[in-house]
Amino acid sequence: MGKPDPFSTDINLLRLKTHILRFMHIIFIDADACPVKDEIYRVACRYSMRVEVVANSTMRVPANPLFTMVVRPGFGTADDWIAENTGPGDLVITADIPLAARCLEKGSLVLSAKGKQFTENDIGTALGMRSLMEELRQSNLISGGPSPMGAKDRSKFLSKFDELINAVRKTYPPRK
Repeated sequence: MGKPDPFSTDINLLRLKTHILRFMHIIFIDADACPVKDEIYRVACRYSMRVEVVANSTMRVPANPLFTMVVRPGFGTADDWIAENTGPGDLVITADIPLAARCLEKGSLVLSAKGKQFTENDIGTALGMRSLMEELRQSNLISGGPSPMGAKDRSKFLSKFDELINAVRKTYPPRK
């Protein structure tokens, strides 16, 4: 029996890591306009959680085997990909209320970049409010959109994000 091949050992470690990653819960980022990507990367590293960064075009993602860039060009295709691939115990970070509703139907936990958790109990109200605000903007009765992201919003996001990750780790078994 000769010396072990160091390259086959690396390949076996890579296979093992790939196998383990397949069963981990995933953080999906609706990344095109997400202002808290850097915060998500830091927290995901701390908890060793996979992150799928989903956008309409390529963007910089830290070099880490836990992070994957998924590009889906075209209107709504990134949202469709997230909704199709998320499942129970996954976390979705999005400000897109219709996407949040689709992900909640699949059993995911959904959080906005400002730290608001969307739930089955309030998503209907959020969809209704979104529709009302859109009608008011189109009628020129109001203008503008949401307020800009502030330090309190980041703090609220980080607190709620940490809380949800711990809830997932306690409540949901690993993905199959």
